Amino acid sequence: MAAELTAHELIARHRPTLDQALEAIRTRAYWSPHPEHPKAYGENGSLDMAAGKAAFDALLGTRLDLGQPGTDGWVGGETSPYGVELGVSYPHADPDELLPAMRAGMRAWRDAGAETRAVVCLEILKRISDRTMEFAQAVMHTSGQAFMMAFQAGGPHAQDRGMEAVAYAYVEQIRTPDTAEWTKPQGKRDPLALTKRFVPVPRGIGLVIGCNTFPTWNGYPGLFASLATGNAVLVKPHPRAVLPLALTVQVARQVLTEAGFDANLVALAAERPGEGIAKSLATRPEIRIIDYTGSTGFGDWLESHARQAQVYTEKAGVNTVIVESTADYRGMLSNLAFSLSLYSGQMCTTPQNLLVPREGIATDQGPKSFDEVAADLAQAVDGLLGDDARANALLGAIVNPDVKARLEAAAGLGEVVLASREITHPEFPGAVVRTPVIVKLDGSKPDAEAAYMSECFGPVSFAVAVDSADHAAELLRRTIREKGAMTVGAYTTSPEVEETVREVCLEEAAQLSLNLTGGVYVNQTAAFSDFHGSGGNPAANAALCDGAFVANRFRVVEVRREA
Repeated sequence: MAAELTAHELIARHRPTLDQALEAIRTRAYWSPHPEHPKAYGENGSLDMAAGKAAFDALLGTRLDLGQPGTDGWVGGETSPYGVELGVSYPHADPDELLPAMRAGMRAWRDAGAETRAVVCLEILKRISDRTMEFAQAVMHTSGQAFMMAFQAGGPHAQDRGMEAVAYAYVEQIRTPDTAEWTKPQGKRDPLALTKRFVPVPRGIGLVIGCNTFPTWNGYPGLFASLATGNAVLVKPHPRAVLPLALTVQVARQVLTEAGFDANLVALAAERPGEGIAKSLATRPEIRIIDYTGSTGFGDWLESHARQAQVYTEKAGVNTVIVESTADYRGMLSNLAFSLSLYSGQMCTTPQNLLVPREGIATDQGPKSFDEVAADLAQAVDGLLGDDARANALLGAIVNPDVKARLEAAAGLGEVVLASREITHPEFPGAVVRTPVIVKLDGSKPDAEAAYMSECFGPVSFAVAVDSADHAAELLRRTIREKGAMTVGAYTTSPEVEETVREVCLEEAAQLSLNLTGGVYVNQTAAFSDFHGSGGNPAANAALCDGAFVANRFRVVEVRREA
């Protein structure tokens, strides 16, 4: 079948965007081709919120047939954290049939070259962007994010991360020229002359193991990094968040077909309840790249057991904020309150430990004791979430029973400064919505250490009393080194304290945010500019995105001959 989209057409359509993305990762300045406000999608009637909701509703109770080889049954069972049963069923694949079929299309995809692969990937992202409102509903009803966050993080921000990966992949592949004429003088004899050709070749099949909380935002970097470097990609979603990634696979297969490539370069691996196929897939010899977001335990298992693959993991850490002093006390409290509340703290970047000197801090409102800081922060969170409608819009729903159990258990770990309360969602009465809990702990007492040195994923934070700024820095260093951290925050007006914290973060490879009091929060990162994770501490062995995230997904093979 002839391609409906030629490489020339795709290059003409997407090369300007690729060039802008390349410039953005070079300058680290703000840029995004994907609007992050719903009103920007209203000019086209197919993109508005009502149409997106209708498209999502039309999916409920249906069978999503992707036309994959090796389908031996149908699986499903997703229930929204908002209480809606999705009823969508997906193909269950026999890997012994699917994986060989995926490899069959890799030769043509490899030979297409880096630019063609990049623009095909950008066409996939454009088609996904055209369905952003539908994807937002799918992300909302699998992750429990409130709609606006599901729209932004699951839509434009995820698409940005995918495009960022494509840009990095392209840069690394063209670093070596396609051809070279090599001549070595030999004195009086004729020179030695060779013609050399350098070909980026893919490693094999990439496996993307999706997460429940951010299926697209965390899934797209690995998917597009592997695809853009010539690999086929098998997408294994989290059993509770299949739909957003299944729709992604559907779009990718359509675009690949229209561009004249094998649709099986991208495929879905959905699983039966309790089947646990991630382990068996991850250790198959055909799988040469793995991208994983999730628990530390399984991430460590992958790093130890999937020896045949290049493994990229984003696991978990204990994120810390040091509060030593501030020139904007009110702004600091407001910023922290939002950071602790957003998506019920169910982000790998949400602060958990707030280290505050027990003697108190200096502020623009005068000295504040440790107890006052903790109480004022509790009041700021309470004020932010005091209106139930606003609380629902910020908190979303608790994603699974384990988060709820940790939240309820946290109250027994120390003195509760802010108790969690239950909120009813007017549209979804089955949703479990809870406000954060803040617990005071003494950082010098061994019995408190078990709490603040362990990750408590969800809307749980600890106000930890420390002896001094130096004690806070020591505890920060130990936490990053032993447990890892995706983010670190610090509030200080002291250049000496700032330099101490900065040095800890540089030595332990943790991303640092200083004195955030406005509309940028420690748990947010912007594609093309911010690095998500560093790859240098136990929380993650890779950063999203940098050259190291893409460069080892392919190798360069040289073919040389005498000129």
